[in-house]
Amino acid sequence: MYLYALIIAALVVACIFAAPLRHKVWVATGAIAVAAVAAISLAVMAFVHGTVELATIITPLFGAEYLAVDKLSSLFLGVISLTSIATVLYAKGYVEGYLTRYSPWHISLHYTALVTLVVSMMLVVMSSGGFSFLFAWELMTIASFILILFEADRHETRRAALNYLVMMHIGFMFLVAGFALLYEYTGSANFSAIVNYFKWATPLPLFVVFFIGFGMKAGVFPMHIWLPEAHPAAPSHVSAIMSGVMIKTGVYGVIRLMQAIDHNTELLYSIGLIVLLSGIITGIWGVILAAMQNDIKRLLAYSSIENIGVILIGLGIAAVGHAAGSNLIGMCGISGALLHTVNHSLFKSMLFFSAGNIYSKMHTTAMNQMGGLAKHMPITAILMLIGTVAICALPPLNGFVSELLIYIGMFNGVSDGHEVLYSVAAIIALSAIGGIVVLAFTKLYGTVFLGSPRSTHVAECSEVDNLRIGAIAIPAAFILFIGLFPQYAVKPITIVAEAVSGADHTIAIDHFAPTLSTLSYAGWAVIIITGLLFWAKQRAQRNRSVEHGPTWGCGFTALNTRMQYTGESYSEGLENIAKSLMKDTVDGRSVDKGEIFPTTHNYRIRHKDKVDSLLGHWWVVLMHRINEYVMRLRTGHVNKYITFALVFLVAVLLLSILNIL
Repeated sequence: MYLYALIIAALVVACIFAAPLRHKVWVATGAIAVAAVAAISLAVMAFVHGTVELATIITPLFGAEYLAVDKLSSLFLGVISLTSIATVLYAKGYVEGYLTRYSPWHISLHYTALVTLVVSMMLVVMSSGGFSFLFAWELMTIASFILILFEADRHETRRAALNYLVMMHIGFMFLVAGFALLYEYTGSANFSAIVNYFKWATPLPLFVVFFIGFGMKAGVFPMHIWLPEAHPAAPSHVSAIMSGVMIKTGVYGVIRLMQAIDHNTELLYSIGLIVLLSGIITGIWGVILAAMQNDIKRLLAYSSIENIGVILIGLGIAAVGHAAGSNLIGMCGISGALLHTVNHSLFKSMLFFSAGNIYSKMHTTAMNQMGGLAKHMPITAILMLIGTVAICALPPLNGFVSELLIYIGMFNGVSDGHEVLYSVAAIIALSAIGGIVVLAFTKLYGTVFLGSPRSTHVAECSEVDNLRIGAIAIPAAFILFIGLFPQYAVKPITIVAEAVSGADHTIAIDHFAPTLSTLSYAGWAVIIITGLLFWAKQRAQRNRSVEHGPTWGCGFTALNTRMQYTGESYSEGLENIAKSLMKDTVDGRSVDKGEIFPTTHNYRIRHKDKVDSLLGHWWVVLMHRINEYVMRLRTGHVNKYITFALVFLVAVLLLSILNIL
């Protein structure tokens, strides 16, 4: 099996590097399409017939392991496959502008890393654990690191990529420690052995070690600091697949841990509280920082942190509900969390694709240099509006459905008297998150697409190519389907939830059915009424002359772009409340309150996470200090270098004699 896998991998890499420059993307597309078709076929088989075992692997560290697909894996394989196809199609148009800037070798490496990332994510969710899981996890990290480095000639890109690599390997060390501890106690490093470990040994330390390792990849607070740095540095299609899918592998790991708890209600309760509290803090912290950002991709990156928080809230409510003896609350929570995992992959990839459209035309992601883009990029504006409404969890789109399921679980907890305090706290937190999300994304959409242009570059913009539009339309179609037909979308999710929690999925289906049917009818009613109103407007204007003027002119003839809201002024109220969470970097000077007739000001503010300065830069300082000491050894004298080598060899010999090595 190893030999066949290596041969196939070598052939794919050779084909990518050997293909003509403009055809490399099609080789990568073909490889990803084959992997996606195979993965979806396995997912369907596992969903219909149960677990599908593919191969047994004898690993050098942890013994026998296997590759298999069960119902949970099938859900994640579907998400990975769908987003990967959209990503590689979008990449063609996005990378087109770099073909003359970078060498064919550079482009080949990029597409090779993209294929590797997709395959490694599939292997992660198919691995039974241990060595094979860690191997796929590390392969995923290296591939994404190379993808972030696409524009390696920029200093900020190299810095973000290095920050990402260091943070991911800190998390990797925790995962290695977790699997090693599991193997020491049970003789197996498979996920299935966690059940026995939780019965025999103190369970919380192992859970915490794994939770840190998986949380680093998922972006759980305070391990989230790599996200807002990596996504602005990476190409937009890379940000889409990393934020939409890759960080969900961390969620997958957390669900695997919770699945292994079995019926230990005391442990389930404790872990549920840990996950719930982490979700509340992660969600609120992420959404507040998102609302403060004036860069499109940084805002979307912090929004990903917020959505991970929403997923963890659902998982926490599910665990606490099951521990309290309510299968209904548990099924609501886990179903909502799983559906939100799917939903976030759809609307976040869609939003990053749209951000890529804007960047490819404006060559910036600074919102305050935009405005009025809807007139120049109308299709992108419509698609991004769909993504914006979806991520704000507004009906009739998919984000509303998944959060509704979580709300139903929490309100059932209150009405049934099961852990009322935690349910109320989660309701308040999720409501606050939802409100601030609306603030953040009305700011994003309004500042970028509405109003008047803030720079001359806006007038030069035009719509992107059809292939990129088609790539964005793929997740848009699923967003509409889940939002308008929730009764059909939720049923397979509850079947996966049953496999995770052990509760009967019909409990949830019977409880959800009336609400979801009503939601579907209401969604279609909104669309039909909106369509009729638009038709009536067009009919009424058929025989009338329509005049066009400046946005918000209202008869005022001295309008200028400085009279409209910027992104900074839009969120100023929230900024005053949350100032203690941020570390601001200011260029220029703002308008003073005493300036009645202000002159032109150059003012730019960047809101950074305070946690970043506490946790994200210590390793930079450490590496600088290590480098200073190492540089002292570079004397330029060959005899000293030979002496260093001899000292090293003598030290190795002595340590070997003393049985220390």
